[in-house]
Amino acid sequence: QGQLVESGGGLVQAGGSLRLSCAASGSIFRANTMGWYRQAPGRQRELVATITSDGSTNYADSVQGRFTISNDNAKNTVALQMNSLKPEDTAVYYCYAKGQTSWFTSFKDYWGKGTQVTVSS
Repeated sequence: QGQLVESGGGLVQAGGSLRLSCAASGSIFRANTMGWYRQAPGRQRELVATITSDGSTNYADSVQGRFTISNDNAKNTVALQMNSLKPEDTAVYYCYAKGQTSWFTSFKDYWGKGTQVTVSS
């Protein structure tokens, strides 16, 4: 069974930086898309950023210019560099991957368990 393991969350003051990392383990053979979503209390889960295996990126308007997503296809990892953090960035951040377990299986969605990011004002 495929797993996504996140690391790097924590508490930071407004204006500070954090870096989130995520590694696909287990039976995830490859991913054609990886990314990050977040969910704040009382709100729906929302897209933060995604990156495809050919390097195409997509960012939420709210993080454009402040966050940078990167990946390593060979290692099935994805990272999110978050700069100029704001209190409204406070949320649980979830790693996401659309991956397959072999060349012969279809792609399916995988989610990490989430890591808390708290930005104090």
